[in-house]
Amino acid sequence: MAKNRRNLKKFVNYITSELLAEIYFIQYYNPQVDKVQLNEVFGRIARAQNEFLSRISHTQPGNVKGFYKKFRADFNAEVAEIIDQLNTLN
Repeated sequence: MAKNRRNLKKFVNYITSELLAEIYFIQYYNPQVDKVQLNEVFGRIARAQNEFLSRISHTQPGNVKGFYKKFRADFNAEVAEIIDQLNTLN
């Protein structure tokens, strides 16, 4: 991941924008996809982006290394779950 907060925020924005682009591709190439489920995934991506950007801005003092280690694990888990959810839509 990134070496400072600014680059980490850019990384989070990049990953979430790629996930949103995937939603648009799914919707474009598969018009029969369930719109309700698609909107749920869209909302989940937006909430994840807001949550992780907020967590970057408010780093816990003291155990910074542990904070970012947990952040990385949580972010990777959330992205993996979103990707699994997108794969079930196809």
